[in-house]
Amino acid sequence: MTSADAANLRDRLLAQASYRCGYCRSSQRIIGVRLILDHLTPRARGGTDDETNLWPCCQPCNGFKQARTQARDPVMGEVAPLFNPRLRRWNEHFGWESGGRLIVGRTATDRATVAALQLNRDELVEARELWIAAGWHPPEDETGRASGTSGSG
Repeated sequence: MTSADAANLRDRLLAQASYRCGYCRSSQRIIGVRLILDHLTPRARGGTDDETNLWPCCQPCNGFKQARTQARDPVMGEVAPLFNPRLRRWNEHFGWESGGRLIVGRTATDRATVAALQLNRDELVEARELWIAAGWHPPEDETGRASGTSGSG
C-alpha cells in the first residue's frame, strides 16, 4: 500500500467513525491528538492490516487494549470478547451515566471492554466533565443533543 493509499484509508475510517475513538468515544478534535488505527485483532494474534481489521482509536485505549481480544467481565466473572466497533454500534452496547461522565456496558462483552480499556479512568472522567460543561459531550449521535465536535480532525 502506498503512503497515499494509507492516508486515504485513514481519512476514510476517521470519517466513518465521526473522528471519535471506537471505544471511549473521545473526539480527536477535543483531545488534540490524532487517533490511530487500532488492529481489532492485533497483529500479535494473527490480525492483518486489512481495512476490515482496522478502526480509529485513541492512544490510551489502544495502550490498554494491547494484544487483547478478550477480557473478564467484572460483574459475571466470565471471559468475554472485547467490543468490536467495526461490527457493532456503540450506542447499542454502551450508555452514558452521571450526565455523560461514565460509560456503562450492557453485556458481558461491553463490561469487559469498559474494565480492560479503563474507559472510566479518572483522567478521562475529569476531561468529560469539562467537555460536558463546554457542550461538547456526550456525542450527538448517542444522546440526541448537539455535541459541537462533529467534522474533521
